Amino acid sequence: METTSILIAGVGGQGTLLTAKILGRLLTSEGYDVKISEIHGMAQRGGSVVTHVRYGSKVYSPIVEEAGADIIIGFEKMEALRWAHYLKPGGKMIVNDQKILPMPVISGTAAYPDDILKQLKDICSDLYILDAVSVAGKIGNTKVFNVVVLGVLSRFMDIKMDSWISAMNKTVPQRFLDLNLKAFELGHITSCRA
Repeated sequence: METTSILIAGVGGQGTLLTAKILGRLLTSEGYDVKISEIHGMAQRGGSVVTHVRYGSKVYSPIVEEAGADIIIGFEKMEALRWAHYLKPGGKMIVNDQKILPMPVISGTAAYPDDILKQLKDICSDLYILDAVSVAGKIGNTKVFNVVVLGVLSRFMDIKMDSWISAMNKTVPQRFLDLNLKAFELGHITSCRA
């Protein structure tokens, strides 16, 4: 099997790293060689966080090259746009329609683009947009929106639901497990085609 590359882009505090850990455990349990690389900007609450996840029969590098990602997951829409040049032709994007203002916008030295979703539609013909925060709010905790997005991703991976649940059982702290499983199930059934 050739290597599949997933790039997860978000900001600090959005659960990017937990999402990568769940994916890593899932893919390893399925017998894949898995490489994960995390890039932290000023990750504490608001800075860019990007995680590269690559898997296949043998993976030699943990880094996704530009125009090399099969799937880009954007936990924040401007971060999705910022990393969109990593998507390979024909790749998929899953984007949480959330706006988090970066420091240059807050300080008034930059503007937050108004047309991000339009730009993403122009870049990617296989685009899935959802308000994952609102979906997570249906179960009473918006912090699990990242697992809602993971549920959307699961629809595009040929891996049994039992394997996903097992990976979450082994990765998510027990006190948050039921909430995360509900979030995952909601994401798996949520309609989000752009």
